[in-house]
Amino acid sequence: MKSRGKSFRKAIKREGRFFVYIVQCRDGTYYTGYTKDLENRIALHKSGKGAKYVKYKLPAELVYAKEYRYYKSALNEERRIKQLKREQKSELVRIYAENKCEIAE
Repeated sequence: MKSRGKSFRKAIKREGRFFVYIVQCRDGTYYTGYTKDLENRIALHKSGKGAKYVKYKLPAELVYAKEYRYYKSALNEERRIKQLKREQKSELVRIYAENKCEIAE
């Protein structure tokens, strides 16, 4: 069997721009995910072609997003957020919304 070695690792780009995001569904529930292309992923969710969870709870609105340089960092943060209780996720979303408004002013 042939070793995958360095050439295989180069094929999977693990640096760049990765995003962890939360969308809020019509029923108030949150869906957390990560992606390399945030705009495209949110468009997929809104069209019903994203995650199955969101598909049946449209419309969905982006309520949180954070950029990471490394894939692993984004993946770990997504896992951490998914383990939070609803109240903790709501607080994260609230803080994000406040900071976003302050930046826009």
